Amino acid sequence: MFGDMMGLMGKLKETQQKVEETKKRLDHVLIDEKSTDGLLEITLTANRTIKNISISDELLKDKEMLEDYLVNVLNKAISKATDVNEAELAAVAKDGMPNIPGMDMFK
Repeated sequence: MFGDMMGLMGKLKETQQKVEETKKRLDHVLIDEKSTDGLLEITLTANRTIKNISISDELLKDKEMLEDYLVNVLNKAISKATDVNEAELAAVAKDGMPNIPGMDMFK
């Protein structure tokens, strides 16, 4: 039993390292989102760090419209980035979890 526990601890440590490596890799996965009319474009990483915002001159003339565009496009981009982030981390965690009956946490 002690050997099994040591093997489990080693597997968990390996999984933790893979999770950290995945988080670093996700800093380089870019998510692009733009408004339907293309007046605002946003790029962020899968770790949800904003890398670029491109605003058309037309939007700069209307503060309220620009604010609405920013909220809408940022929310879409963050949602996409979150989906990518969670899927990647769940895949790593599932791969590293020991096969314990009744512990199907990542289906």
